[in-house]
Amino acid sequence: MSYSAEISRTTPTAFLFLVDQSGSMQDTMENGKTKAQFVADVLNRTLYSLVQRCTKSEGTRDYFDVGVLGYSGSSAQNGLSGALGASVLNPISQIEANPLRIEDRTKRVDDGAGGLVNQSIKFPVWFEPKAAGGTPMCDAITRAAEELAAWCDAHPDSYPPTVLHITDGESTDGDPEALAGHLQQIGTKDGNVLLFNLHVSTAGGDAIRFPTSNAALPDAYACLLYRMSSPLPVHLHNVAMDKGINATMESRGFIYNGEIAEIVDFFDIGTRAAQLR
Repeated sequence: MSYSAEISRTTPTAFLFLVDQSGSMQDTMENGKTKAQFVADVLNRTLYSLVQRCTKSEGTRDYFDVGVLGYSGSSAQNGLSGALGASVLNPISQIEANPLRIEDRTKRVDDGAGGLVNQSIKFPVWFEPKAAGGTPMCDAITRAAEELAAWCDAHPDSYPPTVLHITDGESTDGDPEALAGHLQQIGTKDGNVLLFNLHVSTAGGDAIRFPTSNAALPDAYACLLYRMSSPLPVHLHNVAMDKGINATMESRGFIYNGEIAEIVDFFDIGTRAAQLR
């Protein structure tokens, strides 16, 4: 299948983020933030980037439908709230119009003389960090499949949806592999749903990025996430290569032991769908 359909307002695509919000996401990363806080920051930045990619002179064009499922305890829930809480998938114009709040933050920028200075920025927040309870991965994948089966039925000519799954632990409600396989059988005329997985780590050590086999993976859990991951389509392989990642045409959309840089790259690569029109 081609993964080459043009994306337009009449044939949008969908991005669904699955975010582990179990208790272990409270662990602290090397930047001093918890895994939950850092993933939330990167996800909010990614949502803002998607809005910017759809913004034209007349406003925000609905090239994308976007949703978040957070999972903890015994079930998965809509990760967005307020005006976005009624539906899991929302048009990008509704995402743009309905942040929970706008925060004032500071970032370091080049001062033009070889140094760095602080710059105040506006930071929209749609998704809040949470870390409590178990890891009901099976329920999250089941919910994703339900949402995306309905979406694909309504958009048969579109570039297929992409699921970006972030987790730091094993499922506590059963084996998710068969469910992940069912999810990847859902699709449009242009291809099946893409499922990419990232394992978030605080343990240190080198990340394993977009492997071509499970030979270098350290344990059965890593091999499971690898098997659950879709092969990278050609255009996403090229995006990974442009970032200096040694991906090949056999690479799968999977990162193991990912820390700060890998989380940022994972979201960016995974949301680089085909051409907007």
